[in-house]
Amino acid sequence: MTTVPDNINPFPETIDRWFTNCRVATMADGQYGIMENAALAVSGEKIAWIGSMDALPDPLPGPVRKTDCKNRWILPGFVDCHTHLIWAGSRTEEFEMRLAGASYADIATAGGGIFSTVKATRAADEDTLFDLASRRLAHFLGQGITTVEIKSGYGLDPASELKMLAVAGRLKEAFPQHIEATFLGAHALPPEFAGRPDDYIRQVMDVMLPEVKHQGIATAVDVFCENIAFSRNQTRQVFEKAKDLGFALKLHAEQLSDSSGTALAAEMGALSCDHLEYLSVDGAKKMADHGTVAVLLPGAFHYLKETRVPPVDAFRQQTIPMAVATDLNPGSSPVFSMLPVLNMACLLFKLTCEQALAGATLHGAAALGLADRKGSLAPGKDADFVIWDVDTPADLCYLTGITPLKQVVIGGKTVSPENERT
Repeated sequence: MTTVPDNINPFPETIDRWFTNCRVATMADGQYGIMENAALAVSGEKIAWIGSMDALPDPLPGPVRKTDCKNRWILPGFVDCHTHLIWAGSRTEEFEMRLAGASYADIATAGGGIFSTVKATRAADEDTLFDLASRRLAHFLGQGITTVEIKSGYGLDPASELKMLAVAGRLKEAFPQHIEATFLGAHALPPEFAGRPDDYIRQVMDVMLPEVKHQGIATAVDVFCENIAFSRNQTRQVFEKAKDLGFALKLHAEQLSDSSGTALAAEMGALSCDHLEYLSVDGAKKMADHGTVAVLLPGAFHYLKETRVPPVDAFRQQTIPMAVATDLNPGSSPVFSMLPVLNMACLLFKLTCEQALAGATLHGAAALGLADRKGSLAPGKDADFVIWDVDTPADLCYLTGITPLKQVVIGGKTVSPENERT
């Protein structure tokens, strides 16, 4: 278990809030960074100081709010860097179809899968989508998820895609979590463009992307580069247009086959490539060369009953950061908490507990281009953290069926029910 010195920065002059008698896992550099008998100070929305209780004056000066953590653990808030949180409708029946032997590709080819969600999402008005998504995001908050990426991609026409992103914009205003919106118009080929994928890609490029840019909510563009979705060349076209408009890039890649999309995305400067079960050695090298984060999605792997595991050993050997995310969506990963994802990342993908937690914090932030602000605890970074009632950080990967969360702090403010006296 990696530890750090008792005092990691000078004592600050201005403090708004103290968290004392705690144990801290900073997750700095992707390691636990354990501090025992510690205290943490907040100034405004930032962490001002972390150090030893022994360094504090007694009593603490000034009318400053103090929280006694009672030897509980403080960790960075979870960063869920891959979700499809906005949708309407249900796909429970597809779960039963898969139990009967149907594959993800079989369901999509038969007109199910994404297309059933597209139909329901197109039919739902903005208020309905906002209400549905609000329940999901509120649940995320109670699970310690303080930063959330939300993709569009269940509209697949200009009006519906903009509607989904408008909902993401409303969620930003209504909830304390930091939200990054991603445009995923190239998620699947909509029925009205059957047999005409190039025509649809032209609509994505010439109509949707400029309108999404003008709307001003999405910061990144994603593409599903796969044999049931879009080709490498079509992906390149969308990415080139997206880069010209100033968007960051992300990619669904190598989930069902090796399309070489990851190598393309890495060469074009993508923040992350996600799924990666069929990633080639060359694709992994390209990611290493260009600093692209590998986003692992064990929930989808589990629900789709996949057997081919992402090349985790190659990621380790080439020091490629591995993020871990819920991939919350109605079809292949109806997972509403990071805790079971951590457990699956360890058991299914053979990550260590330290690697899984780093994936859900620091590396998740890197996959969104936010590692300078979020994902680890250090002076000057955003004061987004969670107080957990566990014996060790590894318990968050080990325990299942409970959420041992005591308090969520975002931007220095408590945003969950406090249980400070329990």
